[in-house]
Amino acid sequence: MSRPSSAGGAAGGLGAGKAAGSKHGGSGVTTASAAAAAAAAAAAAAAAAAAAAAAASVGVSGSVAGSGTVSAAAVSLPAAALPGQSAELTALFECPVCFDYVLPPILQCQAGHLVCNQCRQKLSCCPTCRGPLTPSIRNLAMEKVASTLPFPCKYASAGCMLSLHHTEKPEHEEVCEFRPYTCPCPGASCKWQGSLEAVMPHLMHAHKSITTLQGEDIVFLATDINLPGAVDWVMMQSCFGHHFMLVLEKQEKYEGHQQFFAIVLLIGTRKQAENFAYRLELNGNRRRLTWEATPRSIHDGVAAAIMNSDCLVFDTSIAHLFADNGNLGINVTISMC
Repeated sequence: MSRPSSAGGAAGGLGAGKAAGSKHGGSGVTTASAAAAAAAAAAAAAAAAAAAAAAASVGVSGSVAGSGTVSAAAVSLPAAALPGQSAELTALFECPVCFDYVLPPILQCQAGHLVCNQCRQKLSCCPTCRGPLTPSIRNLAMEKVASTLPFPCKYASAGCMLSLHHTEKPEHEEVCEFRPYTCPCPGASCKWQGSLEAVMPHLMHAHKSITTLQGEDIVFLATDINLPGAVDWVMMQSCFGHHFMLVLEKQEKYEGHQQFFAIVLLIGTRKQAENFAYRLELNGNRRRLTWEATPRSIHDGVAAAIMNSDCLVFDTSIAHLFADNGNLGINVTISMC
């Protein structure tokens, strides 16, 4: 049976930290203030030539806006297919602190050195020359160059081959299949992250209280559903050569009104999840409540499903119709599509 655990931590295995990724290696950008504009302008001209050449083969286009910025068509190229000149130019944008890319809006120190906006917020002085970072100086020329270049995904070292326009990078990296996986257990106490292959060993080592049942048709028994406050019940189901995480979460939406959310997650990728379907069924007292859906990948997590109500949702009164002495059994069936 599953073991409940309070949202504060402990048994049952709680916690999922925000995904974080590996950083690009490389050297920092060092430009002299007197030569910064000239160098950036030359780079912009070179980038424009490279972009024009690339447009003939891959359809990349760009146009300089009157405000001093550039709008360009989205680029999705394998990193290996990047023109050599573009690769050299993207290297100019590597942040000297985190080695990720410095992307628009691009700010420089008084000496012309660049640092990404995320690192800049944590620094009191320039990491290259130790000079002041204030007042903020906008480098429009480098922004124009950035708008003509495809930048590799930050998870390229993990295997992602995409390169994208800087405006598309953040959105892609939020859902990139190569970003590290976080602990799929609900809650916030476990900050583990690692590869997909390491998820199950982590669960077996760090969350030993989670029960695993074999078979495509099982009963998920949540005990003591009348416990006060927010509570999670977690169980693993193993079938078809894959592992599925079953989660029942109780939340108090407002005083005196509690809701239950039940969902199945695949310990796998989104593409793998599309090969399966699951059914959750409450039975008892000549009543039946059923929910059928495609399991979510653990990359998506429980919170997103609950926020969108993309799971089995029922309140306390419904739970009591099917519960037996405070214990709720949910029939879980996994099938292949």
